[in-house]
Amino acid sequence: MEPTDVNEEELKKKLSPEEYEVLREGGTETPFSGEYLSMKEPGVYRCKVCGNVLFTSEQKLDSSKSEPGLQGWPSFSNPAVAENIGTRPDDSYGMRRTELFCKKCGSHLGHIFDEKVDGKTQKHYCVNSVCLEFEKKDGHKN
Repeated sequence: MEPTDVNEEELKKKLSPEEYEVLREGGTETPFSGEYLSMKEPGVYRCKVCGNVLFTSEQKLDSSKSEPGLQGWPSFSNPAVAENIGTRPDDSYGMRRTELFCKKCGSHLGHIFDEKVDGKTQKHYCVNSVCLEFEKKDGHKN
């Protein structure tokens, strides 16, 4: 999937300064500040910029049970549609990580980590709440 053209000036008007910094400049929201961290309602999480389906509530992890460095952001075990999310190396801040981005619009979402749970390694998609828009299962956006 090729990223669609995004008008940055329009996005600066549409998004809050924090949303723009995270989505378009690769920033990170403050841990434990996001509105979807504790969300348990059934539904779909979409990209805040383009509406691309990213995750569902069925894939949501309870990040409070995660390793300390992975707590504080909404987390998922896998994407709803794997083709909608891209990854690339991110060596910023002196760390080696793998960045997650929306393949439709190129927006930064967060990072993916390997996490040990009950002796098994699983994927941990750590996503900034400000990158997401939640659509309840009944079709209403939050």
